[in-house]
Amino acid sequence: MASQEPTPEFIQLLTTHQSRLFAYSLSLLGNRQQAEDVMQETNMILWRKSDQFKLGTNFGAWMLKVAYYQVMDHRRRLNKQALFVDDENFLAELAEEAAMSTELTERQQEALQVCMQKLPTRQRELVRLRYSEGASIKSVAERIGSAAAAVKQALFRARTNLISCAQHRMKEQLT
Repeated sequence: MASQEPTPEFIQLLTTHQSRLFAYSLSLLGNRQQAEDVMQETNMILWRKSDQFKLGTNFGAWMLKVAYYQVMDHRRRLNKQALFVDDENFLAELAEEAAMSTELTERQQEALQVCMQKLPTRQRELVRLRYSEGASIKSVAERIGSAAAAVKQALFRARTNLISCAQHRMKEQLT
């Protein structure tokens, strides 16, 4: 029986979780190239098994479980080269911590995105210019025809608003 092609929803979930998958793999392996290899292997397995995933369930948890097994397999293959840690219990604990850490980071990023949309248009534009485009305060000021001190003050207010909003959203998620 041939497996179905992944649905657009599955593809969306897979693509939006790539940074989390890489961070998780890297945290368990400590080597960028190995993490990329495991990430690629994990993606192939997820793709092949896409028909086994039920929409509405926790994609991230499923993806990280598959990645965990891929890391274990990868480490077993490397064990022939005297890998520095071979304790599966240690790795399981590390995997659990990494999963929680990447999930927290993902929730923080989501909160920040929501909070960015709540900023006044001018503050949102200043944050975008300064942090997304990497423009200096001086160049932002020149671009918008304002004094550098005014841009600094507006960015301070924007950051304060973002921090307050994100903290509030994170607290709401805990309750």
